[in-house]
Amino acid sequence: MSTLKVTLLGVGGSAGMPQIGGADGAGDWGAVDPAEPRNRRTRPSIVIESPAGQRLLVDTGPDLRLQLTGCSVPEVHAVIYTHAHADHIAGLDEIRILNRLLGGPMPTYATEDVFADLEKRFDYAFKPWNGSGFYRPVLSTHTIEAGQMVEILGLPVRLIGQDHGYITTLGLRVGGFAYCTDVVRLDETAHAALQGVEVLVVDCFTNGPPHPTHANLEQVLGWVEILRPKRTILTHMGPTMDYRSLLSELPEGVEPGFDGMVIEL
Repeated sequence: MSTLKVTLLGVGGSAGMPQIGGADGAGDWGAVDPAEPRNRRTRPSIVIESPAGQRLLVDTGPDLRLQLTGCSVPEVHAVIYTHAHADHIAGLDEIRILNRLLGGPMPTYATEDVFADLEKRFDYAFKPWNGSGFYRPVLSTHTIEAGQMVEILGLPVRLIGQDHGYITTLGLRVGGFAYCTDVVRLDETAHAALQGVEVLVVDCFTNGPPHPTHANLEQVLGWVEILRPKRTILTHMGPTMDYRSLLSELPEGVEPGFDGMVIEL
């Protein structure tokens, strides 16, 4: 059987890394080493490529153009949104070029609440396409909800409800792969949906104290003990999460992600 391919376009927190600022204005690196290229992180997003070569983009963050070109992703065939926070949607205008490459409206999947937020901010993307070109993004909308199993581009995508502190987000599972960004708590239903997962890419903003909206390292390691994936990769990492330090300290089977990382399973 052909391989499922996942590219981590970005593994940073909502402000990226480095964050704007720094003594010289060239960026605030927090506690991470600026000399380590894998500490340079864009906002969280992934592309899941089916065995048939169809690509599902998860979220359209503000760094999307540079992510797709930097990771050599030539085109996208559908988009799914985990939630409507700016670091996950602010690059929606880039869909205009993806529309041109696709030759039609972009099949787009999100919950009813997320579509409502998107339409408030990007109302022009929801207008009907006149068939004469793409001077703006054009979406073909498909409403989904947590708990569903939906087929997207021939992929069976299980949608997992996640607690993000003040809102609910969607986690995704495709076969042995799961993507759980922007989550602070997983309930029993989520744990059941993740049972038997082989590769888990999971939110881990900090290796410090608990955070109100994102998992910390202690929580993630607790989930690993319960779910026992073969491989756990950290994403949505904040300014205390130094790549090399984590690599030397994490238990076997757990590792920090980096922008451009490719996973095959």
